[in-house]
Amino acid sequence: MPTNSSLHMPALGFGTLIPDAATTISATRDALKAGFRHFDCAERYRNEREVGEALQAGLAAEGIPREDIFVTTKLWNTNHRPERVEAAFEASLNRLRLNYLDLYLIHTPYAFQPGEEQDPRDQHGNVIYDDGVTLIDTWKAMERLVDGGKCRAIGLSDVGLTELRTIYEAARIKPAAVQVESHPYLPETELLEFCKEKGITFLAFAPLGHGIRPGPLEDPVVLAVAARVGKTPAQVLLAWAVQRGTAILTTPKSAARARENFDVSPLPEDAFDEISRIQTRQRLNEVVKTGVPGFIAKGS
Repeated sequence: MPTNSSLHMPALGFGTLIPDAATTISATRDALKAGFRHFDCAERYRNEREVGEALQAGLAAEGIPREDIFVTTKLWNTNHRPERVEAAFEASLNRLRLNYLDLYLIHTPYAFQPGEEQDPRDQHGNVIYDDGVTLIDTWKAMERLVDGGKCRAIGLSDVGLTELRTIYEAARIKPAAVQVESHPYLPETELLEFCKEKGITFLAFAPLGHGIRPGPLEDPVVLAVAARVGKTPAQVLLAWAVQRGTAILTTPKSAARARENFDVSPLPEDAFDEISRIQTRQRLNEVVKTGVPGFIAKGS
């Protein structure tokens, strides 16, 4: 798969958006045991400590060196002000019990009111945005993290092509990766082509439709391909995503599901093309419009 020259990201990644602390620990350990070496975290998920604990214990138990895993976390919207970026990064690093990060992403392009409250709202329940900082201001602070040596690469999440192009053109250190929702119902083809052209890793979250019903997992085309090739619908969707040149994130919560999601093999070309021709279009997470993640309950 295409990667930035400095970014060696495993194509199959484990996403850690899990509300329950105990499940976070067990699922992270199970993912590591199943073969996952790419772990995607975020300050916003409020479980970096649990992920760090699971990784530290899992690496020791499996005899895996830190260099063999790829860990990402994300700067939350309330820390976009340049003077807040380094402290937020260091806090995440501390919670994850790591001495460097492979990739640090700006979680969304929206700046919220700075402070400890992750979901600042006014008396009417509306998000309080921060107009005093631009995405480019925040990016420059991210670049300084790379200069400092504890952050190997930086990127963006939940952005559109216009925002990505603006940052790419202004950046001293170019984005190494972009993480966005993508699946057959939201192929993001134009964004993917731009990423390929610029050597940016395209990282797809919700490649299985995030369990939304009905969704890609129940699409008749996906079901027919799965039956024909002897794979599960999930394995078919993941194979399609990898074959088109993206890295992917899934969040299996059991050892059996982790093994299933890691067992991905290429689809026959005709099957790949059939899935690519699916006409349904649906975005499952509206975070790109507001900066408020659709998969995380308000105030959680």
